[in-house]
Amino acid sequence: MSGGDNVNKLVNLFDGEGMACDEFGCAVPGQASEEASASDGAGDGQAAEAASGSRKASKRQILPGATIGVLGGGQLGRMLAHAGSRLGYRFVTLDPTPDSPSGQTAAQIVAAYDDREAARELAQRSDVITYEFENVDAGVAEMLERESYVPQGSKLLYTTQHRLREKRAVEAAGAQVAPYAEIESLDGLREAAARLGLPAVLKTATGGYDGKGQWVLRSEDELAPAWEEAERSGTQLVLEKFIVFDKEISVIAARSPSGEVKTFPPTENIHVHNILHLSIVPARISEQVRSEAEKLAVSIAETLGVVGLIAVEMFLTADGELYVNELAPRPHNSGHYTIEACRTSQFEQHVRAICDLPLGDPSLLTPVVMANILGEHMKPLLTWMGEKDAVAEKLGVEVKVHLYGKAEAKHKRKMGHLNVLAPNVEAALEWIAQSNIWRV
Repeated sequence: MSGGDNVNKLVNLFDGEGMACDEFGCAVPGQASEEASASDGAGDGQAAEAASGSRKASKRQILPGATIGVLGGGQLGRMLAHAGSRLGYRFVTLDPTPDSPSGQTAAQIVAAYDDREAARELAQRSDVITYEFENVDAGVAEMLERESYVPQGSKLLYTTQHRLREKRAVEAAGAQVAPYAEIESLDGLREAAARLGLPAVLKTATGGYDGKGQWVLRSEDELAPAWEEAERSGTQLVLEKFIVFDKEISVIAARSPSGEVKTFPPTENIHVHNILHLSIVPARISEQVRSEAEKLAVSIAETLGVVGLIAVEMFLTADGELYVNELAPRPHNSGHYTIEACRTSQFEQHVRAICDLPLGDPSLLTPVVMANILGEHMKPLLTWMGEKDAVAEKLGVEVKVHLYGKAEAKHKRKMGHLNVLAPNVEAALEWIAQSNIWRV
């Protein structure tokens, strides 16, 4: 199935209300849609009944001067506050780490993510609530949805926190994912590996990021050791067929409660040790693939009733097929380039979306490559910042630094990023190649 075929299959099932997914599949809250039943066979009574208690959040416009509450205090919340404060919004964040990156730019409630009383305090101090990463407690988000205004809702958060639910939701939307199997035993792993073929990737269904909770399996001898280690995670497991891809790309779409949708230009993403290293824009892909990827992101955003941002990560194969790898219902690392390189950044767009303001123009102003700064890169970065950069002048690039205010520069920990603005992506990549920052 081609990416274009996938797009044609997507339909707007939920009218902004979102999809509820559990072990039985996915269903429209409060109704057993014929389209949902046709797309994934999940319209059975159990799934529909489980979703029937959900209610649609009221739509309201939140104007500047209001306070935005943020579940999570990391760098995404920090940059969200930077962008939103310029529009005139105030921010308060909930995070267990004192002086968190967000807490340095907003008021902070220091408490665990599952602390319901702290969450209620956040609600009392906020006019609208959002979240900056998926691992926020979904039960707390559901409570806040009932008791305050959370335009993103809790259903999509619940879905994207679990790989199996997420895959079923993407399939229910008619999009293509890598063939996969739920794994419950070593024998089940062996059977699935034989059926899907090796290499394959064993993943935890919950948690895991930047390559954590993943085991690439290339031979039968690796199955038992991987199972033994993965089983200790205490969560469900999923085996995915390894997709031989030509490029990894992502598209970030924004959708408001009023139904306006806009996409940012696709990024070409390069990972090192399973951590995003570079995001290249414009992505080095054909116009046909670019168009299909953007249409796919729009269709997923509309089908799943997204409010705010959703990042759709995809594999592009050599023959032009697109496979959806993961969804992230929030600002995304691959969208950091938008801060200087687009007319509207992903962070301003997220604020506009959740507050139901007209969405901004996401068009690209300049070629750019975003490069992540990890803990081991901090020392050479700070040395570079104190020196004149003749290479940048020669190549005609402008380097913008974003540091996140984290207390300790740990190895492989994201500490910041650089946006390398350039006349073309080749010049930006050449500056990165010649820089000493990543030679550690």
